[in-house]
Amino acid sequence: MAVETNTVTDPMESFYQDLEGRRLDALWRRVRGEERPSGRPAPYPPCRWRWTDVRPMMDRAAELVRPGPDAHRRVLQLVNPGVGVGAGTTHTLSAAVQMVLPGEVAPSHRHTMAALRFILEGEAAVTIVDGEPCSMSPGDLVLTPGWAFHGHLNQSHGPMVWMDCLDRPLVHSLRAAASEPYPDELEPANRSLGDSYSRYGTGHLRPSWQRTSSAVSPLLAYPWEQTKRSLHELAGVDASPYDDVSLDYTNPATGGPVLPTIGCRIQMLRPGVHTQAHRHSASAVYHVFRGSGSTIVDGVRLDWEQGDFFALSPNCWHEHVNGSVSDEAILFSTNDGPVLDSLYLSYEEPFAERDGHQEVTGTYAD
Repeated sequence: MAVETNTVTDPMESFYQDLEGRRLDALWRRVRGEERPSGRPAPYPPCRWRWTDVRPMMDRAAELVRPGPDAHRRVLQLVNPGVGVGAGTTHTLSAAVQMVLPGEVAPSHRHTMAALRFILEGEAAVTIVDGEPCSMSPGDLVLTPGWAFHGHLNQSHGPMVWMDCLDRPLVHSLRAAASEPYPDELEPANRSLGDSYSRYGTGHLRPSWQRTSSAVSPLLAYPWEQTKRSLHELAGVDASPYDDVSLDYTNPATGGPVLPTIGCRIQMLRPGVHTQAHRHSASAVYHVFRGSGSTIVDGVRLDWEQGDFFALSPNCWHEHVNGSVSDEAILFSTNDGPVLDSLYLSYEEPFAERDGHQEVTGTYAD
């Protein structure tokens, strides 16, 4: 009769093997290295998408795909290979570029994922969000809260192009993703154009008969002209050492972020500005709306110009540079900060060496 022998002589290793055979593990084997502060590296490297690559591919998609008959949306996703192919732009956010051609309708639907649009090109198109038509012009921010019906209509003479951002990776990780088409092609508008802006657009005033404390902003559209004016007004009085002239889009009812899972920020880097480095627990996706410059990420200089996108992981040291002596650079960004804030997981840390600036050890290459 054969006798099976155990060749593991270390009692602890034998114990670990026995645990694995019972679908168990010892926590103390896994928690090493989870401590924060100094030495923990960023979980994945930065990633950049050149507008000179994205825009021609979108034109090709316009020749091949029609919203509705061929695909629900004509969308090109920004896929970060550091996160995992098809996984997202960061581990919690999925960014993309969408185009709607003149005369086209992107059919209405809704989903549990929250979404937003930052408009890049075109005029005179609308997106209808839960019955409210919102006009779209470059620099405008339009919100689509989770489970709100939304569809797009382009009645102009040129293409409409915008940046999409959704919390898709986060919602999928929670096994909470669901979607539903609207019964007809396009949800009808049952409110006037800009209804929510008329009610809440001042930011510090609201209709006295309305009470709301929802974490979802009741204001659906944030026009660029007001945003630009606010940036220049702030530039006259104050600035951040890490982001220069920086504003967070806010929920006018609460003062908090516009969506429970996605924060939005606009920042202006004035000519010649080189910010100090810092890091934080939030990941972010940036779009270069105006100008050119670079961001130094963990010692690597990542250059960018108008139209480009780039993604930063949590915990990476980063600082921004506008090398122009005459032109401003404007960055729009989305982040997962609201989720971390709600879970008390947010932190931010300044770079304490070399007067707040990293040593540049390399240049980012695609």
